[in-house]
Amino acid sequence: MRRNLIPYLLLVPQIIVTLFFIIGLTTGITQSLGVIPAFGLREPTLKYYREVLARPEMLKSVLYSLKVAFLSAGVATAAGVGLSAVCVMHKKTKGPMMRVIQLPIIVPHVVVAIFMVNIFSQNGLLARMGYALGLLQEQQQFPMLIYDTKGVGVILAYLWKEIPFIIYFVIALMANINEKLGEAAINLGAGRWTAFCKITLPLCKDAVISGFLIIFVFALGAYELPFLLGATSPKALPVLAYQQYIHPDLRNRPYSMALNGIIIVLSVLSAWIYYFIMRKNMKALTEQ
Repeated sequence: MRRNLIPYLLLVPQIIVTLFFIIGLTTGITQSLGVIPAFGLREPTLKYYREVLARPEMLKSVLYSLKVAFLSAGVATAAGVGLSAVCVMHKKTKGPMMRVIQLPIIVPHVVVAIFMVNIFSQNGLLARMGYALGLLQEQQQFPMLIYDTKGVGVILAYLWKEIPFIIYFVIALMANINEKLGEAAINLGAGRWTAFCKITLPLCKDAVISGFLIIFVFALGAYELPFLLGATSPKALPVLAYQQYIHPDLRNRPYSMALNGIIIVLSVLSAWIYYFIMRKNMKALTEQ
């Protein structure tokens, strides 16, 4: 009897976490529709979505958020897969070097933001070194990489964090495939890069796509780095949502939840489109 109960007891933590997620999601959706009885808001309405979408800065914020998320995820995925391939080909998939590569994963994003400011700002380490070496006449000549309107600083911070994540995410599977099928192809006369592109990479496509989607959705919905490193305008969608959430007038809460709803819709839609395109491309590559 006790043995029969063990599987159900092991499911209890997952059930509790899932319940918290469902409660939070349901609360967010109802509040985005203007239903907050504690604030005297009881009638469901789409007014908050209409007003948010009608704001002049909304389109710029959406494009800015999508650009930062897509470039961060795309470059991190490409660089992570490339570095994983190099490590696999040189049999460097374990040991101290891999631990060093994976170290950025455990560093909080707030700490990463501090690093970026101290290194890449116009008062940072690189600007001072350039000035000291005579490469710059003044530190303000250093390129504006932090607090810039193009989100360069935010993207660089995400890359520093997420390239090691992609390596960690795919290298074990890639090494296992390369050790078996890749080596067999090489023994039959294929080059290392040919074996990787024709055999290892297509068989790792699910892990690669999953890693991209994880980074994309996270970068689209996270507010720490855009808040700490982004420009005053345009603001990322999560920053706009956070500012509405902490507004002194609690009746602004539905605007924050409406912005979060838009972020969720954009994340799901973008992820579906990218997954469909990548699945089609990978299928064609495999058939070739």
